[in-house]
Amino acid sequence: MNELDDFEEESSGTIFRDVILLALIGFVAMVVMLLPHLKKSEVEAQDHKAPGNVIVEMHWPSEQQVDVDLWVMGPDSTPVGFWNLGNQVFNLLRDDLGVEGDATNENYEVAYSRGIPAGEYIVNVHMYGPLPKGMVVPVTIVVSVRKDLEATKQILTTQINLKRRHQEETAYRFRLTSKGELIEDSVTTLRRRLITEPM
Repeated sequence: MNELDDFEEESSGTIFRDVILLALIGFVAMVVMLLPHLKKSEVEAQDHKAPGNVIVEMHWPSEQQVDVDLWVMGPDSTPVGFWNLGNQVFNLLRDDLGVEGDATNENYEVAYSRGIPAGEYIVNVHMYGPLPKGMVVPVTIVVSVRKDLEATKQILTTQINLKRRHQEETAYRFRLTSKGELIEDSVTTLRRRLITEPM
């Protein structure tokens, strides 16, 4: 009788361990199968935060409290910058004055397009205010494209050094197809002023 009781206790313990082990293996298998979908959803969610298709960003050092302006122009449109914040192609979402009292420490301006019209795009940077003697402001410009339901892809990046008040430099002139493809050999820095009002 004692042997039978020992056998029953041992077999019920084995069954319990087997059930727990199978449940754990099943849980791990479900997590492993769901991981790729969770990561994809996070990337899609982050990418859909971008409100436009052609994204032009400009950064300059946060310790330099100077006012640099981003100017952009899309195909068959007018220049967009601090005194003309939007048109049928682009909107300037942030005009950073580069001075204290800013909500962030980052000096940053960004413009977004609605859609991707085919044609030439122009990106300029402009040193609005005066600079202390000898100061050079390194400005980084990044151009990215987000096609429908695709991840944002950086297509151009450069740095321009600004050294004097009202200096306006063309960072890029480039052409895109209506599908957002950069046309080979279309990228140039041939200067074209976008600021048409007198300073």
